[in-house]
Amino acid sequence: MGDMTDDTRWLDDGEQEVWRAFITMSGALNDQLDRQLQRDSEMPYTYYEILVVLSHAPDRSMRMSELAGLRGSSRSRLSHAVARLEQAGWVRRQECPTDKRGSLAVLTDEGFAALAAAAPGHVTAVREKLFDRLTPEQVKALGEISKAVLEGLDPDKQLPGCRETDC
Repeated sequence: MGDMTDDTRWLDDGEQEVWRAFITMSGALNDQLDRQLQRDSEMPYTYYEILVVLSHAPDRSMRMSELAGLRGSSRSRLSHAVARLEQAGWVRRQECPTDKRGSLAVLTDEGFAALAAAAPGHVTAVREKLFDRLTPEQVKALGEISKAVLEGLDPDKQLPGCRETDC
């Protein structure tokens, strides 16, 4: 654990227990949601998230650099994912009209249809794996906790998601 005389604020036993439970839960939840989407819709969770972000963007399009930032991924990783989505016919790339060096990712009608087909199964899995296991008070607390942590991780509010107190 290192030198206990340094300035590190080590986790106490309770915090360590909560941290390990959180990490295990978030990894298991993401794995289960990914498996459900792969099984039912033949798309990984990452691709589903890209389609969701594009579906909410004006004209269903977004600069690749902005999309990478919203997804919290590298441009090369996003470029690979978008290439796969292009192969499926769900996304197309086009030149950015305001910046010839940039490109836009555009959700196609086929991509929107794939998202619409995948959404009911995904929402059912989210409900069964997360929300049905919590009381209304726990759901509210989870939202408050998530917003507090996101505020520290993303103070400029660049990542998608509602972080207003009246959401």
